[in-house]
Amino acid sequence: MNPHPPAANDTVIDIQHLRSQFGRTVIHRDLDLQIQRGEIFSIVGGSGSGKTVLMRQMLGLETPKHGVIKVFGEDIHAPKQQHLQHLRRRSGMLFQHGALYSALNVIENVAQPLRELGVLPEAVIMDIAHLKLHMSGIGFEHAKKMPADLSGGMIKRIALARAIALDPELLFLDEPTAGLDPDSSDSFVHLIQSLHQSLHLTVVMVTHDLDTLFALSSRIGVIADKKMIAIGSAQEVVQVPHPFIQTYFRGGRGIRAMEVLAADSTAGVNDGK
Repeated sequence: MNPHPPAANDTVIDIQHLRSQFGRTVIHRDLDLQIQRGEIFSIVGGSGSGKTVLMRQMLGLETPKHGVIKVFGEDIHAPKQQHLQHLRRRSGMLFQHGALYSALNVIENVAQPLRELGVLPEAVIMDIAHLKLHMSGIGFEHAKKMPADLSGGMIKRIALARAIALDPELLFLDEPTAGLDPDSSDSFVHLIQSLHQSLHLTVVMVTHDLDTLFALSSRIGVIADKKMIAIGSAQEVVQVPHPFIQTYFRGGRGIRAMEVLAADSTAGVNDGK
């Protein structure tokens, strides 16, 4: 199942005939994918399906065996490093465990991408870093704390503040709610929703958490059999009669998450009356 492809000027990421291979092990074979401007596109798949490999290739951190990955219209694996540098200034990344620098305090972690630009005065860097922390729900009183003194939820928020430090157009999220308790997870999902809307972000997310998946996704892409076997809304994807999809989405957790999604949708319609 594949919806009609978006117009060219709305396509932020365009992947054609991708083949990922490590030695003799083929991860992806002839994988195609287009991600549209402004959507939250989620990638799911079983263990070893290559979800994280695909995201790392979109970031230019790994190179596919064959195929083309265009981001903002540029082939990021072409032999022109300025394309990759330009991409990295237009995108942000939230790693699964935050990946904060353990030797830097909170404000210095957020300031790091701004310092790497090498063009901003220190006072401006500090102002921007404090603003991004505020946008991520972290108060000024936490600015001097070290990562070892932070809760898992705070680490996620600070890592998100760092990911949006350069005002990116494109945000990558790797298991954004992994390791969080239900209340912290719900709060973080709401934060992502808010930033997505206020900053007009295009978001690419890898997650195995069905509640997060259904709460955030504009569209979902399912990897199985070394390719995208389904792309569409949650309601569309769950109808695809593939064994992986039926097992993944039609189990107890999947049914409960879909019920919550349906209830939220009904409440939204009623509220709009």
